[in-house]
Amino acid sequence: MSFSRRTLAGREVNPIGLGCMSLSWAYGTPPSEADGTRVLERALELGYDNFDTARIYGLGHNETLIGKALSRHRDKFLLSSKTGIIVEGSKRRIDCTPETIRNAVERSLELLQTDHIDLYYLHRRDFNVPIEDSVGALADLIREGKIGAIGLSEMSADTLRKAAAVHPIAAMQTEYSLMTRNPEIAVLEACRELGTTFVAFSPVGRGLLANPALDPENLPERDLRHSMPRFQEDNFPANAALAKEFGAIAAREGVTPAQLSLAWVLSRGPHVVAIPGTSSLAHLEENIAQWDWEPSDDLVAELDALINRETVAGPRYNAITQRAIDTEEFA
Repeated sequence: MSFSRRTLAGREVNPIGLGCMSLSWAYGTPPSEADGTRVLERALELGYDNFDTARIYGLGHNETLIGKALSRHRDKFLLSSKTGIIVEGSKRRIDCTPETIRNAVERSLELLQTDHIDLYYLHRRDFNVPIEDSVGALADLIREGKIGAIGLSEMSADTLRKAAAVHPIAAMQTEYSLMTRNPEIAVLEACRELGTTFVAFSPVGRGLLANPALDPENLPERDLRHSMPRFQEDNFPANAALAKEFGAIAAREGVTPAQLSLAWVLSRGPHVVAIPGTSSLAHLEENIAQWDWEPSDDLVAELDALINRETVAGPRYNAITQRAIDTEEFA
C-alpha cells in the first residue's frame, strides 16, 4: 500500500509540502538569496506543489524570496501565506482586525508578485477580536478574488468550529509529530468532521527526529530552538535518547529518520498533509523521496509506544510563547 495525493484548499497536492520559514529565519543560519532560490526551484523539480510562507518569516524576506524565485511558475503550485503576528520595530503583537488583515493581504500580494494567494491563514488567534469578525474579513477577500481559501494556525477545535460557522475553513496548521501530540486532543478529529485539511508543521520534531545526533550546543546563537524547553539541558538528554532509538528503527526499516517521521504523520489520516522545512538541498530531496511509503500498523504502534506525550520531556513552548497559543493542552 502507499499514500496517495491529498486535497488542500480545493486542489490535489503531494502530501509533503515545503515549509519555507528556514530559508529566512529561525533555524540554523539562513542561506543566501541565491542558495534559497536554488532550494525553491529544486523543490518544484522534485514534485513539491505546496509552498507555505508567512509575513513574519524574515519580516517579509520569505515572501519576497518566493516572489522573485517562483512567480513565473505560479500555476505549478499551491501558495499559502499568513498574517496575524505583527512586528513593528522592537514591538510584536497579535492583530487579526479586519483592517490589518486586508492591509496584510495587499502587501503579501505585492511581495509574492501574484494576484492571488491560494490559502491565507490567521497565524495566531487574536483574543481581542471575535474569530467570526476575522474570518468574515477573509471571506470578503475570497469574494474579491485576492485569496482562494481560509486557514487557521495554532487554534483550538472550538475556535475552528466558530470560524467554520462563518465560512468553510480549508486548513488548520499546527505543530504535529511523534513528539507533539496536542492535535490528538480535539483538533485532528474536528478537522476530519468539518472537511478541513490538517497541515502539520515541524513534523520531524523541530529537527531532532530527522537528526538523532543533533546537539543544541552546536546550534547558532539565534536559533529558535534555544528558547524551547525540549532542547534545554533539563530535558534534552531524555529526548535525544528517544531520537536515538527512533533512528535505529528507521535504519531497520530501510528509511531515514526524517522519512519515518513524515510517514508516521501522514498515517494519522487522509486529511493530513505535512510541511517539513529545510534550507538543505539534500534534506529537500530526502523528505520527498519516500512520500508514498506507508508504514505498517505494527510499526506505527511501535513508534507510538516509544515516543508520546508521556515519554517526551518538557513542553514545546516556554511560558511566554505559550500565552499566544490557542491549541488545547494536555492536563
